[in-house]
Amino acid sequence: MSQKQLVEEYFAGFRASDHPRILTTLAEDVEWVIHGHRTTRGKDEFDGEIENPAFDGSPQLDVHRVLEDGPVVVVTGEGRGVSVEHGPFRFAFNDLFTFRDGLIARVDSYVVPLS
Repeated sequence: MSQKQLVEEYFAGFRASDHPRILTTLAEDVEWVIHGHRTTRGKDEFDGEIENPAFDGSPQLDVHRVLEDGPVVVVTGEGRGVSVEHGPFRFAFNDLFTFRDGLIARVDSYVVPLS
């Protein structure tokens, strides 16, 4: 599976809150940096963030661009979700995936709220 296909699988897993589908795309020591919010290290911590209890249901994620350069894939898009405390919300995102040995080793996520 190509890096872009693995990223597509990752997003498909998030849209369905399918933990095993997402986790199979990740290296054991994966690091997820949600800039300004949180950093997770390893599959167990990553798994705990897939369905964060502060949110209700699975996010809707619309990918706009996918760019690949060597071991890095960059994805931009927009999403929608439901916060338990504040209700529906929209956001723009930019995820930078760094690969090692055919798996996602690091995800840098930048999320911006939209009105």
